[in-house]
Amino acid sequence: MKLTTSQALVKFLNQQYIEVEGQENKLFKGIFTIFGHGNVLGIGQALEEDSGDLEVYQGRNEQGMAHAAAAFAKQKLHQQLIACTSSVGPGSANMVTAAATATANNIPLLLIPGDTFASRQPDPVLQQIEQAHDLTISTNDAFKPVSKYWDRITRPEQLMTTLINAMRVLTRQAETGAVTLAIPQDVQTEAYDYPDYFFEKRVHRFHKRKPDDYELNQVVSLIKGKRRPLIICGGGVRYSEAGNVLASFCEKYIIPFAETQAGKSAVISDHPMNLGGIGVTGNFAANRIANKADLIIGIGTRFTDFTTSSKQLFQHKDVDFVSINNSDYHASKLDAYKLVADAKMALEHLDQQLLQHDYQTSYMDEINNIKKEWQEEVRRLYNISYQSSDFTPEIEGHLDEQLAEYQKVLQASLTQTQAIGVINQHIADDSIIVGSSGSLPGDLQRMWINRRPNTYHLEYGYSCMGYEISGSLGVKLASPRQEVYAMVGDGSYLMLHSELITSIQEGQKINVLLFDNAGFGCINNLQMDHGMGSFGTEFRKRDQQTRQLTGEILPISYAENAAAYGVTTYTATTPEELIAALEDAKKQPVSTLIDIKVLPKTMTHGYDAWWNVGVAEVATKSAIQQSSKARQEKLASARKY
Repeated sequence: MKLTTSQALVKFLNQQYIEVEGQENKLFKGIFTIFGHGNVLGIGQALEEDSGDLEVYQGRNEQGMAHAAAAFAKQKLHQQLIACTSSVGPGSANMVTAAATATANNIPLLLIPGDTFASRQPDPVLQQIEQAHDLTISTNDAFKPVSKYWDRITRPEQLMTTLINAMRVLTRQAETGAVTLAIPQDVQTEAYDYPDYFFEKRVHRFHKRKPDDYELNQVVSLIKGKRRPLIICGGGVRYSEAGNVLASFCEKYIIPFAETQAGKSAVISDHPMNLGGIGVTGNFAANRIANKADLIIGIGTRFTDFTTSSKQLFQHKDVDFVSINNSDYHASKLDAYKLVADAKMALEHLDQQLLQHDYQTSYMDEINNIKKEWQEEVRRLYNISYQSSDFTPEIEGHLDEQLAEYQKVLQASLTQTQAIGVINQHIADDSIIVGSSGSLPGDLQRMWINRRPNTYHLEYGYSCMGYEISGSLGVKLASPRQEVYAMVGDGSYLMLHSELITSIQEGQKINVLLFDNAGFGCINNLQMDHGMGSFGTEFRKRDQQTRQLTGEILPISYAENAAAYGVTTYTATTPEELIAALEDAKKQPVSTLIDIKVLPKTMTHGYDAWWNVGVAEVATKSAIQQSSKARQEKLASARKY
């Protein structure tokens, strides 16, 4: 079958299927494209001639469309994918951030950037980087450290081996991530006689790994001797579709569980054993139980910095760790007793073993009591309202004297915690919220109440600003019957919101809930918490006398910005305006944006957790010196690795 490399690529992608519990579906739903000279006459021509069943989407920003593709795969639990193709040079460079985001989160993402000429006849071609010491280097080499699989196809016949390897990584949940296939633009158009058998239907299946008997017995023996275990529910629980099994397991043995950002909504929030978010962005219910737990059982979690509170959270003198994970690498962290297995299968096998030993923990009313205490705190947070200039924000002592100025410029009487409470109470139970960066992930992990499974979609493995709106488009493509809400700060919106236009083009309605506090509020908290002043994180004009960014606050109408794209927009400065906007947005057939003006420093603060961030060991400010000293004291009580 004589085809160009690009035509063979498209034909091969159309023949990939995945089987989940006996049901076969196409592995690739479509492909996001932004065409340039590096791919329009190769991959572009192949898609125009015969795209097969692939839907071709027109991206607006290469990073944005790749975020959308990754979010689609995440929401689909890795069971269907969207590929991405860009031109060479700046087009491909824009996708590097999205590749890193996918790989950090173990999300399958196929990227097909164009590349410089393999023949080198026109060198240096437009957008080529010339490295005199190595002419094989191009922009696409930047994908190597952020990809799980990388290849440059310099001959048409190389495509066959490369694509088979690419499918191996994309369908291997334990070690998946970004797969980058760089194809020089001349090779894209070259013809080759491909064998028919290369295009035969291929059905991929996830390897549901069963637990090893030796590892299982070790873990069971360890659990039997522990009275205060705590389970950490990670993203692997969701990808294994093990939520119901986990809920039953925890009820049966009276084992509380806490949630990571990726694991939240695997089980509904009001489950009696669900303590909510753990770690730096977690709540005091989970963190206090974790502090005294004698066994931490991580299921499908990478034990990241925030989740473990920089390895300082677990303070029981005899604490041990168990890690249940598809990945041997992740299962080996914290010197854990590892159980390398699929989350659902591991829980089922553990259940069979523990039943034989009549195992029960020593928890009595403690779980219920601490949950009630936290629920009271959530109610308080939901009802914090700004009254006057003597109002005390949740994060006090930073910009207290500037709050009146912010209130005047933003015309805001809303606090961030109050706004989140209003939203949580006024959108449909099956709505999906999407977030990634700033202060919102902490507020949401602590305060958001999930009433349906798989309705909380946070990217926090990379905490990538700009993911929220692009990700919401991907989630909507994956779950078209559900309302999707992007929870985004003003700083992240300004970084990347171009896929709003794609949502209009595709008729895929997303709802953007934009929290405008006129600055990079999360990082402002971080710097001021550690002794610095407010420096370079508020959105202020430059003071012409001091030449510093300490002038007037920048007033920005994000509603007017989005309206220009054809989005239905609202501005909300009070709870009543926010409720009215949420209700009207439900009736709209197109994407919406609610410009929510909130006062700074009204987000949640830390709850019994510590985060190890670098603090200057030499400084003129005594506050920074004290912060550095406090950091060293905390480090003394944290695990070294």
